[in-house]
Amino acid sequence: MANDPCTNCNDTGWVLKDTKGRIVATRCRCFEERKGQILIRDAEIPKRYTNCSFKNFEIHNDSHKHAIKIAKQFVKNFPVQDVGLLFIGPCGVGKTHLAVALINEMIQQKSVPCFFCDFRELIRKIQNTYSPDSPLTESKILEPIFNKDVLVLDELGAKRTTAWVEEMVFYIVNHRYNNKKLTVFTSNYPDHSDDEEDFRVEHFKKGEKSEENLVSRIGIRLRSRLYEMCKIVRMEGDDYRQKIKQAGYRF
Repeated sequence: MANDPCTNCNDTGWVLKDTKGRIVATRCRCFEERKGQILIRDAEIPKRYTNCSFKNFEIHNDSHKHAIKIAKQFVKNFPVQDVGLLFIGPCGVGKTHLAVALINEMIQQKSVPCFFCDFRELIRKIQNTYSPDSPLTESKILEPIFNKDVLVLDELGAKRTTAWVEEMVFYIVNHRYNNKKLTVFTSNYPDHSDDEEDFRVEHFKKGEKSEENLVSRIGIRLRSRLYEMCKIVRMEGDDYRQKIKQAGYRF
């Protein structure tokens, strides 16, 4: 059991060894094991995704092959990795699985402090801190968001944009960018490669309705910042939950 006392060091985390007549204290093997357990706990990965790994990521097309290759390279390059990732694609293609697998690998291989956060849940938690009876403060909610070495912000754009939401998300993302903290995003919304000014004129100034996309959900300013701080990784395919999981249910 994870909480059983270590008989090797009596739970001190240190063992004494005689090295050429000198007693030297070295870290016990349990120290790294428990350190990993603490990092996993503090990452706050949802239970549904705790077992996500590169090994059990299912590859169904070339975009999946490319995406997992990029994710593995991200882990390999750390800490010299200097840009984050933005996984874009429709629902059910494995974006969240791959993002969580990435931080699981970062923790297990390199003991890197990571954090998982759902975009909608983050906005809800921040808004709740404005209530007079809230036990939490905005700074408490944002502490791991700002400070963890690698952040996964899942479902970017899932909360409909308001001026407040747009400003808050830009504040968070820009803080991490300025402090050279790596961020991995996922989003279900397509990204347009059109010139930004043309896109703004066509779909916003004229007041026309258009298919919702990443710009319409997060704003042009944040989209521009993402291009500075992330490599865009596009994923395609059928909805795994609909095609595979539903077909496998038997009653």
